[in-house]
Amino acid sequence: MEREVERQLRILRRGVAEIVPEEELKSKINKSLRTGKPLRVKLGLDPTAPDIHLGHTVVLQKLRQFQELGHQIIIIIGDFTGRIGDPSGKSETRHQLTEAEVKANAETYKEQIFKILDPDLTRVTFNSHWLAPLSFADLIQLARKVTVARMLERDDFARRYQQNQPIGVHEFFYPLMQGYDSIALDADVELGGTDQKFNLLMGRQLQREYGQEPQVAMMMPILPGLDGIQKMSKSLGNYIGINETPREIFGKTMSLPDEMMLTYFELVTTVPLEELEHLRDGLANGSLHPRDVKMQLAREIVTMYHGEAAAREAEKEFRQVFQQGGLPDDIPVVTVAAGVVWLPRLLVQAGLAPSTSEARRLICQGAVRLDGERFLDPEAEIEVRDGLILQAGKRRFARLALLESE
Repeated sequence: MEREVERQLRILRRGVAEIVPEEELKSKINKSLRTGKPLRVKLGLDPTAPDIHLGHTVVLQKLRQFQELGHQIIIIIGDFTGRIGDPSGKSETRHQLTEAEVKANAETYKEQIFKILDPDLTRVTFNSHWLAPLSFADLIQLARKVTVARMLERDDFARRYQQNQPIGVHEFFYPLMQGYDSIALDADVELGGTDQKFNLLMGRQLQREYGQEPQVAMMMPILPGLDGIQKMSKSLGNYIGINETPREIFGKTMSLPDEMMLTYFELVTTVPLEELEHLRDGLANGSLHPRDVKMQLAREIVTMYHGEAAAREAEKEFRQVFQQGGLPDDIPVVTVAAGVVWLPRLLVQAGLAPSTSEARRLICQGAVRLDGERFLDPEAEIEVRDGLILQAGKRRFARLALLESE
């Protein structure tokens, strides 16, 4: 049994930033094996951003490992807490979502998480089931368990308090309610990012107050985005969405800094630990070329969300376009009127830039080509013709088709 405990721990330690405390996790796994009762492993999701990117999948991959080891996974859709919004890391009070917004986002989340987790072995529940029935007296009893000084230990609250920025009293209830989720489910383990540490430890504190065995808090690192520096974020544009096309996923992965490859292999793929060590050693001793390793990473990620055939096709197109100087096979056709058009406006019309100011920036950066010829003049006027191929950046193409005259 001791060997099985160590095997599970070795798998579960992969990529983890912190386990509080690890000895309790070992004890809980041991007890689970002796009794045949799986651990109850909890993850709370506030459905505020329904499009999942690879940064979100880091914790989902850890849940999958627990699942494959035979433990019970419980996903809590925070339809109740989502109306408050988690203030973690925020410098101001969060906008409250409407009930309709929360419900719509929750459905989208459920569709996407099952690209990683086994739906037949995953329990999905909503925390309104136990939070909504609480009376005002219940909330007062819950609030009595924690002091204001304890709440102000959170970096974001402390910072806002020191800077004389408003903190809503309702925001103090977010960690309390997340902790109450753990009580309602009698959770053994709760997962979250390193930015969730305060909330996860609050669950331990409250479970102890309510006479339960406290959960183990397992924190996963925050995944850096494609720039290799800042947190992966849609607002920063440095993300890979799991619902993006195979071409986009493959191309974006290939744009990663080389030093980020092993981090991505470890946190967002299911490559076995032995293979991960082989890749690490091969890159260190020079027996593996970084380009080939990155190709493997791109194939792995595309395969996870679109299948092997799509990964092979995305790799073929990437090699054709970027290594051999060719063009993709399925360039989108955009219909435009004949005549002379200001180049930035033409890029916007073709869907290759969201605005003329962004188009000008792309041109000045040398990212714009017409029929393979680079254009650097943001004031250029272009004679539109049928079949003209526009390119903005490495992965965006459009083929022009003229509007037929009536």
